[in-house]
Amino acid sequence: MLDPHAFRLDGKTVLVTGAARGLGRAMAIAFAVYGADVALCDKLGDELNDTKETIEVFGRTATTTVLDVRNTEAVNEWVGSLGDIDVLVNNAAGTFHGAFMDASANAQKALVDANFTSVTNFVRACVPKMPSPSSIINITSVEAYRGAPGFGIYGAMKAAVEHLTRTLALELSERGIRVNTIAPDGLPTPGDGELLLGEHDDYARKLALGWGTSDDICGAAVFLASAASRYVTGSTIHVDGGSNAARGWSKDAAGNWIP
Repeated sequence: MLDPHAFRLDGKTVLVTGAARGLGRAMAIAFAVYGADVALCDKLGDELNDTKETIEVFGRTATTTVLDVRNTEAVNEWVGSLGDIDVLVNNAAGTFHGAFMDASANAQKALVDANFTSVTNFVRACVPKMPSPSSIINITSVEAYRGAPGFGIYGAMKAAVEHLTRTLALELSERGIRVNTIAPDGLPTPGDGELLLGEHDDYARKLALGWGTSDDICGAAVFLASAASRYVTGSTIHVDGGSNAARGWSKDAAGNWIP
């Protein structure tokens, strides 16, 4: 029988990258509400401090640092200063709109480093500090599962993270570390403001449940972080309001689904 306390994170330390705003901030606060202490990093120091203060209201400890997640040495130094890490959430990412053929070599490297190298940096740094059982949660995107015109490299890197997740779920199983992904969509964040192209209402027609909020990712995140998901690894939870299910279908003005 499932114990209601299986969802609790008391005594756990959760590390969240990109925790200053949006999905990272929402998840970090949710982990604290469920009893975890948190270690948080972001490049936005003022907003990261606001997340820290909010978490401390719930009586939990928040260790923070301003950090470029692409910088392997900086990641290793910070993680090395921490104690055991029970849950790693690779949330930090970044992108911009532009056709693949217009992307310079430098632009491509920036996208690869922000969306893939950052994940490998933290996995390598954190795994030696993760006791059994532990959990890694990688945040991907709906763009990992469909063509992404204008976001080709970003989508490819998110797909790479999803593939790496399945491999790590097997390779790290002997260490007692589960590895899963969450693929969000329909959850606008401050960083999305310049990326929501076209009419806001037009995209909503592809979302069976309409637009969500950053808080809607928290249930899946707490589940994957907790003992309630102890037999789940190598899997993806789509927190997207039905975007992945639609796969090109959308609702007309009468609410009917059309291809």
